[in-house]
Formats: sequence, C-alpha cells, structure tokens
Amino acid sequence: MPGVPALPEPDQLRAAVSALFGPGGPLDRALPGYEVRPSQQSMATAVAGVLIEGGTLLAEAGTGTGKTLAYLAPAILSGRRTLVSTGTRNLQDQIIQKDLPLLARVLGRPFRATCMKGRANYLCLHRLEQVRHAPPRRGSVDRVHFALVDDWSARTATGDRAEIEDLPDASAVWNDVSATTEHCLGSACEQFDACFVTRMRQRAAESDLVIVNHHLLCADWSVRAHSFGEVVPECEVAVVDEAHQLEDVATQYFGVSVSHHRLTDLVRDVERAMSAGAVPVGRPMAALGAAAARVVETAEGLVAAVESVLTSRPRAGGAPSEERVRLGPDTQDAVGEAGLAVAAALDDLEAATALVKAAPDDISSIGSRAARLSADTRFVLAASDPAFVYYLERRGRTLYLKATPVDVSGIVREMLYDRLRATVLTSATLAVGDSFDYTRGRLGITGGSQLRLPSEFDYARQSILYLPPSMPDPRTPAFGPRVADEVIEILARTEGRAFVLFTSYAMLRVVQERVIVALPYPLLVQGEAPRTVLLDQFRSTPNAVLLATSSFWQGVDVVGEALSCVVIDKLPFASPGDPVVQARIEAIAEQGGDPFGTYQVPLAILNLLQGIGRLLRHRTDRGVLAILDPRLRTMGYGRRFLEALPPSPVTDDLADIERFFQRPSAYGSAT
Repeated sequence: MPGVPALPEPDQLRAAVSALFGPGGPLDRALPGYEVRPSQQSMATAVAGVLIEGGTLLAEAGTGTGKTLAYLAPAILSGRRTLVSTGTRNLQDQIIQKDLPLLARVLGRPFRATCMKGRANYLCLHRLEQVRHAPPRRGSVDRVHFALVDDWSARTATGDRAEIEDLPDASAVWNDVSATTEHCLGSACEQFDACFVTRMRQRAAESDLVIVNHHLLCADWSVRAHSFGEVVPECEVAVVDEAHQLEDVATQYFGVSVSHHRLTDLVRDVERAMSAGAVPVGRPMAALGAAAARVVETAEGLVAAVESVLTSRPRAGGAPSEERVRLGPDTQDAVGEAGLAVAAALDDLEAATALVKAAPDDISSIGSRAARLSADTRFVLAASDPAFVYYLERRGRTLYLKATPVDVSGIVREMLYDRLRATVLTSATLAVGDSFDYTRGRLGITGGSQLRLPSEFDYARQSILYLPPSMPDPRTPAFGPRVADEVIEILARTEGRAFVLFTSYAMLRVVQERVIVALPYPLLVQGEAPRTVLLDQFRSTPNAVLLATSSFWQGVDVVGEALSCVVIDKLPFASPGDPVVQARIEAIAEQGGDPFGTYQVPLAILNLLQGIGRLLRHRTDRGVLAILDPRLRTMGYGRRFLEALPPSPVTDDLADIERFFQRPSAYGSAT
C-alpha cells in the first residue's frame, strides 16, 4: 500500500486493531464519550485476520455494532489495497466524508481513498457538447435545467451530479448528458483525457481504498465477464457491506434488458448526429433517417403488445406502476412478432450507419448499439437458455423485455472469492437463526469463517413487541380492515411517530383510506413525494406517520423520538407469482430441495429483520414493534420467525404499549 508499511504478522495486526478499539486506545482518546463495544472489537480483529491470512469471512454485525469502522481500520492497517462495496451511495458518502477523515486523524498515518460511483452519476463532456449544438426539444423547465448543468460544468472538478443540488432526480436533461456505458466512445473520444470518469479511474488506481457501491461492483464484473476491460482497479481484498443486497444487484447486472427508453434514446442520438452535420446529405442521410423512423414505428408496436399482455393479466400485488409477467408460449406469441420487427429495424439501422463513409465515432457507436439491441431483443424473445427466466416488466412509465439469471451464486464466486485474496461480507442480517446456510448458498460461499455478533442495543429495555391476540387470515378480505383498526389503536397510544410498513401497495391503500380520517397525526405516504423528501418531512414533523412499502424496509435511519413505532402488516414473503421467484422455486424443487423451507422462509425472515431494524438506531432510542400477521403463532414456520427476532418483551395487550411509554423501566427482560 503506497505510503503505509504493512504489518507482516497477523497477530501484530490483530493486536494493533484490538488496541485501537480498546479502552485507552486511540479512538477512546480522540472521541469524547467513546464507549468500548466488545462486538465492534471482535469484528475488527476477525477482519484483520482474514485480510492478512486470506479467505472469506461472513460477519453478521447487529445494529449499533459500528461495523463500518470495524472493517475500515483493519483495511488501512493491513497494508493491502482494499475494495469496499456498500449497499447505497449514502453509505459511500458517509465513509468518505465522516469515517475516513476520523481514522486519518486517529491513526496518524497517510492513506489515499477514492469514491467511485456508477457512470450515470458523472457528466459526459462529449454528450454535453452534442446537446449544446442540438438542444433537447422540450419545455422551458428542461432549458432551465440544461443551463444549470452547462454553467456548473465549467466549475466542477469531479463531474458528480450530486454537486448540483437544484437538479431534480428525474431530470430528463441529465439523461442526455450523463456518462452512460451505452454512449461511451472510450479512448476514441476526443474528451477521453479530460473525461471525469477517466480521471476518477486514475485517482482510484493510485488509492489504497476504493469505495464503490454494489451497482458499480456488479457493473464492473459484467464488463470483465464480456472482456470489455474493467471499471474498478484491481484490489487484493474486498469488503462487501450490506451483503444481503448483493444477490439482487448481481441478478440485475448479469441479465439482459430491452426497454422502450433504450430504443428511443438510440433514435434521439441518431437525430442529434444528423442535425449536428455528422451525416452527409444524400443517400446516407436518407437511409439513416428512414431506419430511425422504422425503429420508432416498430417500438410503438412492441409497446402496444407488451401493454396488452400486462393489462390482461391480474396484478400480483406490489406497486401499481410495477408489474411482471413471465414469458411463456402464449405471451411469446403475443409479443414475438412485434419484437422481431424491432430487431429487424435495428438491423436496418446498423446497416444504414455503414453507408456513412469515414463515419465519425458517434455514428459507428450508434451502429454498434443497434446491433447489441437487436441481439438482446432476439435473445429475450427466444427464451431458450434454461439458466435464465424471461419476462415482461413495467416499472414506472418504462416497459421492458427481460432475461434474468436464475442463479448468480457461481457468478459471485468467480468474480469475488476466486479472484481476490480475501473477502469480508457483512450486514446486520446474514444469518437465519444461528445458520448462515441460506446466505452461503445464495452467494456461492464455500468454506471460510463466520462470525455472528449481537446488537449493542438492549432490546429488552429499549423495545416491546406487540402481537395482536387475534387477526383474520392475511389471505382473506377481512384482513385489510382489521389491519387498519389495529394501526389506529396502536398509533393512538404512540401518538403517531411511526413507520407503517406494508408488503403491497394494495394493503397500503386499504389502510390509508381508513386511518386518514381516524388519526389526528400528519400522514405521509410513499409515492406522494420522493423518498428523501418524505424522510426529511418525517424527521421534521412532530408525531408524523409514514405509510410505505419495500423501499423503506431498509437503508433508512431516523434517530430519536421521531420514530418510536414500526408496524408491519404481514410477513414479507416474496410473491411466488413473481417470475424470478417462481423460477428459483422451480430450480430448487428440480434439484430435490425444499423451496419453502430453504428459500422462501429464510428470505422472508431476513427481509422482516431489515424492516424491524428501522426502529432502534441509537442506544437512547426506545419504541414499539408491531407485527400484525397471525401466522407467527398459527403456522409451524412462525416459530422460525419468532426465534429470529430480537429479544424484545412480547405482549398482546394494547395497554402495555401505553405503560411502556409512561414507565421506561416497566420492561426489564424478554418474555
């Protein structure tokens, strides 16, 4: 590691790390009010051992452990270049802006760190120049946004869009100027040396710590797998934080996706190149324009076919704007002809680009993109590779044809454990009961060591778990109204200050209609404002209540009395009608396994633990957990859920909730 001498012996590193976190150590001396946390100290020494000796470590670190410092400090002291992958960009920012400056001050030794985000977070200077010459034909808002970006481009040193606070997340202008892989010309680009992505990579290549997120990590794996080079520089060891999210992200990046947006984006770039004079007038321009028009026409036909299939199938829950339908013989027939017409139009577009003599790089890139899109469309429509599951999807306003790998464990193993000297995977939720078998199987982990550390929070003193004495079966129509009644009764006793988390939008709407007239507290609802706005409003609004679904079950921190209650309507089983879940159930069954016991239940338990983990985020937090699903007590598998929950005292009496807030010491031990 540049500038940092490695400690040659594992025992020396363990001792240095243990002293760092111990009483009277550097952290204790530097931080007023520092408390030695045995779990943090144990995790840090375990991480130190595997980083020096090699291998794989699975470390479940309960909430409040301080796991981020517990892996960053050993990484710095180990002398090995370390890749850190986080679940979110927020955690990346925390590491760069808060944790590493603290360790730099405490350790007193130099190290270099670079934060790398996905390409779409960075400005593309080449695309910016294109838009300057052919501005987007949109409204006045887009012109204002473009002026904002254009002005900022002359001042920024990083090109990171996070610097532009006034640019909305959904800005169409940013889509026109961001440095996406789809549009990148690579080293052929005139702006290659000045490119913000190029400069980010150069900084990372010279760093001791490279901080990425799972999306960029998997994008890098995908690029490497297709022999397109690399995005993230080579590192000796890796730490994967929030590792429970890795399977889902890897599934996304090793699939194939064709969207209406991807098609229209390609056509927009054709029009931009033609208006900028990159195509000579005459036969080449006429052919290119006709081919682009044909892509637009056939894409509209494909959209209509996909819409027809989606609207003819019953929705299986989830957000109203999100639907998935598996491609089978009937659905393939319904969209196949329209999809093949799109592929043929893309072939014509590729051929038209070849007519442009001495074609500029932009035109050559358009031809390559058209060829990839055509191949991807045909691959999804063929639905012939048993390693993939094929389906149609609506997400928001965008429609997709998708092929997703059924099992990514081999990919993760090849790209992570087989390639690196050492890997640490950590999260607050990796084990089910006392077993890591589920996580090991889903992420392809064989061998290695594992460590399960309890939360530093005193759940017996800080919380209470409310389970209603009787509830209807969640599959019956009576369940929704009863959930609403229970929510009203619970929140009357907590005075709001709650997250009410649902497994589907349908249930959220049922409850919303009833509580909005029955509760006197401010009501915030997912979908009515961006996620960050809702969280800011919740934190700043006394007695607020937030109704939300899956995206609020994890990665959300609200410290203090503002969040004093978390209510969960049902056990968060993944829908067996979801094409990916369905295919994974089938694959396990075909191998003679028990899909429900080894896949569906463990996945639901980990998701439930993430949801209830929103309640306590600090040692001074206190609050009520409420799970309204009667299957915890009526079904045999319910005991697996109960045994996995934190040791909160359990009650079925609403009056105990009032007593909990009135007398903080009323509950001293779990029951």
